[in-house]
Amino acid sequence: MFLQHLHLQSFRNYQHQSVAFSAPKTILLGDNAQGKSNLLEAVELLATLKSHRTSRDRDLVQEGSATGHIKAQLKRELGTNELNLVLRKSGRRAVIRNGETLKRQQDFLGSLNAVQFSSLDLDLVRGGPGERRVWIDTLLTQLEPIYAYILQQYNQVLKQRNAFIKQHTAEEDGKPLDATQMALWDAQLATAGTRVIRRRARGLDRLIPLAQSWHQAISGDAEKLVIAYEPNVPLTEPPTADLSENAPTIIQQTFLEKIQSRAVAEYHQRTSLVGPHRDDIAFSINQTPARQYGSQGQQRTLVLALKLAELELIEAVIGEPPLLLLDDVLAELDLKRQNQLLETIEDRFQTLITTTHLGAFDARWLRESQILTVHKGSLSGDAL
Repeated sequence: MFLQHLHLQSFRNYQHQSVAFSAPKTILLGDNAQGKSNLLEAVELLATLKSHRTSRDRDLVQEGSATGHIKAQLKRELGTNELNLVLRKSGRRAVIRNGETLKRQQDFLGSLNAVQFSSLDLDLVRGGPGERRVWIDTLLTQLEPIYAYILQQYNQVLKQRNAFIKQHTAEEDGKPLDATQMALWDAQLATAGTRVIRRRARGLDRLIPLAQSWHQAISGDAEKLVIAYEPNVPLTEPPTADLSENAPTIIQQTFLEKIQSRAVAEYHQRTSLVGPHRDDIAFSINQTPARQYGSQGQQRTLVLALKLAELELIEAVIGEPPLLLLDDVLAELDLKRQNQLLETIEDRFQTLITTTHLGAFDARWLRESQILTVHKGSLSGDAL
């Protein structure tokens, strides 16, 4: 796929800005806080309907405007798509594809595929479990857009179950919760949660070998990466057994048994303690946990391997290469890792990369790239 044209209106610090992309690689050059990351954020929103920088649409709309627009023309193997995302200070956003306003936002997912890699991604390793859950869920949504609906269903049941527990523990003042109603919420949580668990297991099962292969190449065979899915509801051994036809029933039963074992704790803590909202993913390098003991170089190598694996997996699943969004990451990588990343990209993935200087790029890269200068929400350079 190739992003041919992007137009931003009242988005972040862009009042009206159009850009036509004329090369497989586009370098966005400028000082900090000029709008480079904002442009990448716009593309990220078209791909995932989410921003890794904010969860509120009103933060995305320029001050003084009621709405913001992100419009794009995307060439894919099956034809050209016209995409339009309308963001509002207040009210629901609108998603429009080829002139048709879609009733469900989830139906817009898969229109554009992209992998974002920023300095914030180091939190994948050294951050909390929530960072890793968001990462895998974002990837799965691109691989299988229906997953967004599955995850939404689970979160809705979880929210309602938590509300039930809080309301009735307060009302009953020490009395046990209504067993019949509680059993209904337990069953709904186990059913919805099982769908999330199985898809996370299946996605990681495909991603892990790719990440390990990339990590081995980048580290020069000096380090062995192990990635382990740590679901809050235990899976059977081996993990692939949980992808079989009988797996849903087995996981649901295990789910319900664990809920029963945590019932007293849930009552006193007044929240749900069992389910994929408490999953984690563990990374270790040479049998040492990367989060606590990995050096910065090791952590950066790990994240780079994960991002390259994402690119490869998305390309394999959807049948064409996704876009790659690199937000000021070259400064975070040493020369060896920079070269590994740049050599991998070549012309295989359309790449938008932000930087404050051009020193990290060799002469050939600069010759083959479209270079745009960003200054106070305005672009200048090739094809403008």
